[in-house]
Amino acid sequence: MLAPTVDWKTEMLANRRKTRQIRVGTVTVGGDAPIRVQSMCTTKTADVNATLQQMAALVATGCEIVRVAVPHWEDAEALKPIVQHATMPVIADIHFQWKYAMAALEAGIHGLRINPGNIKYQDKVRLIAREASARGVPIRIGVNAGSLEKDLLAKHGAPTPKALVESALNEVRILEDEDFFDIKISVKHSSARVMIEAYRQLAEKCDYPLHLGVTEAGPMPMGGVKSAVGIGTLLAEGIGDTIRVSLTDDPVEEVKVGNTILQALGLKKRGLDLVACPSCGRAEVDVLGLTKQVNEALEKEGLKAPIRVAVMGCVVNGPGEAREADLGIAAGKGFGHLIVRGEVRGRVPESKFVEVLVAEARKMAAEKELEAATAGE
Repeated sequence: MLAPTVDWKTEMLANRRKTRQIRVGTVTVGGDAPIRVQSMCTTKTADVNATLQQMAALVATGCEIVRVAVPHWEDAEALKPIVQHATMPVIADIHFQWKYAMAALEAGIHGLRINPGNIKYQDKVRLIAREASARGVPIRIGVNAGSLEKDLLAKHGAPTPKALVESALNEVRILEDEDFFDIKISVKHSSARVMIEAYRQLAEKCDYPLHLGVTEAGPMPMGGVKSAVGIGTLLAEGIGDTIRVSLTDDPVEEVKVGNTILQALGLKKRGLDLVACPSCGRAEVDVLGLTKQVNEALEKEGLKAPIRVAVMGCVVNGPGEAREADLGIAAGKGFGHLIVRGEVRGRVPESKFVEVLVAEARKMAAEKELEAATAGE
């Protein structure tokens, strides 16, 4: 007797940890909201034009919330024009200086990130909480292994998962004492393994939305791999409400990796999802070169509708694999089978692979956009 078919995507969503929902500007986080992708500007915040230009690039890539550093007073002064012109919610990253947090709130910031390890005075944290509450601004308690409080380091001997969680919950209690509950929490570590365990422990102790990330992940490809392991493991367990991939790279690349993690888990359908075989001795075409050409051509199209495109290097497994995608090519020697929505639509000469796939993708995207518009009427 065959086992009943399980829709793993539906099951995965059903198993998602239930959390409170907060609002960061126009974007909801937690509850039944989608997993949100964040990034952080690398520009000097005081350079308003450069910061806004980078934000525009991030929005175009699929970023939903952006954070800016506020290490100096001139950065705090720049927040008002940035908030006024930004096209997505902006979070001010505050360390040490509680006055900068107050200035950010006065500037109309959509969210604050504070680190319990470096704002020393509880009365100032309470003051921030009261002002944030009055303005409807959420606060992320951002605990990092590299800036853990000295007493917790002495108690635990290292930035262990338990130490990170204890630090976060200590700060939560300060905010809760002020009747402030618009809280989001992160407990980041540069080790994916430690980070995973910290978030697991935290998820058992509270119902606040969690911001996932492997801090200081480094450059690609290692940074992307570490982030995918840490973030992806937790998301697959139903833990996490918003993510940031911390790369030593252009923040646009962070957003690309973040969206790819969500797409790989079936948690987000946005734009192009390109799948390709790893190639083998059966391949009669340059699969790597063809995949790069297809990817570049489709990215230039800027398609927003969710489309899965398959590039397969042979006619053995290719047709079967491509049938799982919206459209694809199963390449043979000098020609390939075009497959659209699971059906073989004919033979395509190798010289036309990219051209035909782009034309079909463009047509399919238009159909999906029309369907979405009609459904929304």
